[in-house]
Amino acid sequence: MRLFSASLLFAALLGGGRLAVAANEGQARQLIESINVYRSEVQRCDDRASEELTALSPESRLVLSATGAGDLQGSLARNGYPMAHVQAISLSGPRDAQAAMQALRESFCRVVLDPQYADIGVSREGRDWRIVVARPLLGGHLRDWQAEGRMLLEQINRVRATARQCRGKPFAAAPPLTWNATLASVAEAHSRAMANGNFFSHLDRDGRTPGDRAELAGYTGTPIGQNIAAALDRPRRVVEGWMASPGHCANLMNPRFSELGAAYAVDPQSDAGIYWVGMFGGR
Repeated sequence: MRLFSASLLFAALLGGGRLAVAANEGQARQLIESINVYRSEVQRCDDRASEELTALSPESRLVLSATGAGDLQGSLARNGYPMAHVQAISLSGPRDAQAAMQALRESFCRVVLDPQYADIGVSREGRDWRIVVARPLLGGHLRDWQAEGRMLLEQINRVRATARQCRGKPFAAAPPLTWNATLASVAEAHSRAMANGNFFSHLDRDGRTPGDRAELAGYTGTPIGQNIAAALDRPRRVVEGWMASPGHCANLMNPRFSELGAAYAVDPQSDAGIYWVGMFGGR
């Protein structure tokens, strides 16, 4: 009888442990969702306005012990993550994802809103949290900017072919965009300016808007739109990130746009490493 009771007790403890793990993982997923919603909208941080940012991709190799410390870079190397930049945030006290998000907004907005990061891992054990954001090394698969720009066009047209929801706002399927060389040159120039100048903004260093730059290049179509992204080295991931941001998503699905030019630029000395620009135009 004692053996039977002990077995029941062990099973109960095992079941309780599984429930705790599931609860921690659920709260971690909820925090990632909250962070990505926060990044997708313009925020005020240290008296500066952020840009709308692409979503961070959940990455299991960045999920480290919430209560552990030690060599962060060594841990990621053992997990096989090819890191270029990484930052870890440890929180102690937040009872749930909502409270953890509040702590991030109040004390770590610069990290959460940094466009150089592409991936995220979150772990939680009780009231201890560890949030790891990172940018992987760029792969060697990238072709020249025109080829990758046209691949971005293909990915965007695939998205436009189906009705979508952009943060709850419905968009009907839209006609495919066509390539425009003038918009492409404008996109290449701005992506190169961001990479070489190590900044991330729709405005250039002289304060010119995307519309200003398109007009100066001789493009006469209207309206004009622009999407930007950083730290991502595949067109598919760029478009997926834009789809998770309501403003970027609306540009992708806008039926008034009929043309696109897109490009990327790389500078190993910049924070994000790689910068993308999609210029939308209408005729």
